[in-house]
Amino acid sequence: MSRHTKFLTALTCGVAVAGFMMSTPANAKVEGDTIILGAALSFTGKYSTNGKHTKNGYDLAVKTVNSMGGVMVGGKKYKIKVQYYDDESTPARGAQLVERLVKQDGVKFMLGPYSSGMTKAMAPVTEKYGVPMVEGNGASRSLFNKGYKYLFAVLSTSEQYLAESINLAAQRAGEIGKKPSDLKVALAMENDPFSQDIRAGVLEDAKRHGMKVVIDDKLPKELNDMTATLTKVKALRPDILVVSGHSKGAALAIRQSTEMKVDVSMLAMTHCEAAKVHEKFKANADYTLCATQWAETMSYKDKWFGTAKQFGDTFRAAFPDYGVIPYQAAESAASVLVWVDALARANTFDQAKVRDALAATEMQTFYGNIKFAPTGQNIAKPMALRQIVGGKYKVVAPSKWAEQPVIFPRPNWEWR
Repeated sequence: MSRHTKFLTALTCGVAVAGFMMSTPANAKVEGDTIILGAALSFTGKYSTNGKHTKNGYDLAVKTVNSMGGVMVGGKKYKIKVQYYDDESTPARGAQLVERLVKQDGVKFMLGPYSSGMTKAMAPVTEKYGVPMVEGNGASRSLFNKGYKYLFAVLSTSEQYLAESINLAAQRAGEIGKKPSDLKVALAMENDPFSQDIRAGVLEDAKRHGMKVVIDDKLPKELNDMTATLTKVKALRPDILVVSGHSKGAALAIRQSTEMKVDVSMLAMTHCEAAKVHEKFKANADYTLCATQWAETMSYKDKWFGTAKQFGDTFRAAFPDYGVIPYQAAESAASVLVWVDALARANTFDQAKVRDALAATEMQTFYGNIKFAPTGQNIAKPMALRQIVGGKYKVVAPSKWAEQPVIFPRPNWEWR
């Protein structure tokens, strides 16, 4: 073949490819009657437990929406499907996989990963390509001060997670013969964006009540031991111990505080349900206060799952290994519902119009009310606190949804 012929052949192929690219929908990956959403999730690595909860929430919502006929876009009914990759709980890998989903796989609508750190790694990529991402597991408020226009989060931001525990302790301080300003606080927080935002929220509320922070420990990301912090707790005797270290940290805190017989009037932490502390540690987990984005007793409902309780029943029927449903699964299911609602309202696959529809979201789901601030976070739903009592999770705050008063102070080990 002559050089001239090779040039013409290459030119012809190039024009053909360009023509194909122009004729292919640039704003959505649609296979027949199915809209493809992309997700890089932690199926392995340190976040694998909550990665599983997240996937189960996505899958149940997809199955439910599809069983009800899917979503109407442009006069046609479409089913939903999620294309997954394992991000291995590694931010760099997560960012790489999102790039692959967009550039190689042609996915233009994204669901979020698990954790603030993973979301922080992926958000610049989706923003770069103008790909909307709806996420339910990246709560760090630092995600929402970057000026992102394509990131939308259904959950309450992380500084709210355990701040309510400080307010609750202030309200009940008289029951241990103290004023709120007499209370001493200990913090044990993993050194990651999520937990450090929780720390900031707790510090703000402690300062507002005049409480003294006597321990403020940053725990390593590979969290395997809390004995140094707990030894200080035994020596300094704070009234309140606040812990955030994801599922591993929750299990570690219960196990080691039990072994060391650490007495505090209030123990508050994240990820109790996800770590299944009520199952692993039985009565030793009792009286722990657990931050939650959602509970089955709340009075939310939607057209897909019905009430919060009905979602719980549906979830357990699909995944019978669960007793208590981790809120990570609920907020993940809600993320899919936000996509379905926005696609139907946009009535197109045009990325800009779908993005605008997401920004204008104002809806109630079984998980809670959802309305996005211009910066992308949900401003319509509060956090809640549940206390483990007899192995059961009971909402104790906010008062609107409280099932019973908080048990405060937490009984000392010698009285149990």
